[in-house]
Amino acid sequence: MIVFDLRCASQGHVFEGWFGSSEDYASQAERGLVSCPICGAPEVEKAPMAPRVGKKGNQQSSPDERAAAKAMLAQLAKAQRKLLEKSDFVGDRFPDEARAIHLGESEARAIHGRATRADAESLIEDGIPVSPLLFPVPEPGEEN
Repeated sequence: MIVFDLRCASQGHVFEGWFGSSEDYASQAERGLVSCPICGAPEVEKAPMAPRVGKKGNQQSSPDERAAAKAMLAQLAKAQRKLLEKSDFVGDRFPDEARAIHLGESEARAIHGRATRADAESLIEDGIPVSPLLFPVPEPGEEN
């Protein structure tokens, strides 16, 4: 896991984003899946941040602290999986399906899928709530 300080370009809100890697951040940002959790603005950039400097040799995190962090991330991943069990995977149809649900043209239900950055920005501009997932999710039929 990597934590970035992020800032929305329109309002200057600063917030943390957790990603599996720098590449995960870049991929999600490119697809428009990173937005400000405060105002919903889709224009988000990395904010300046101080590097994480490891503790002195005699102050390294304990195995218990590392285990607690891993357990917390596992709980978050489990919660996401549980929510997705009640969500329909719509793949690349996500933008169209989200819009249809918002307009009452399709059955109201939880959905997840893929969207480009432009599609996500358009949905947000139209007041349709969308949010990226915390952890990568395999498509139905793929291995974890």
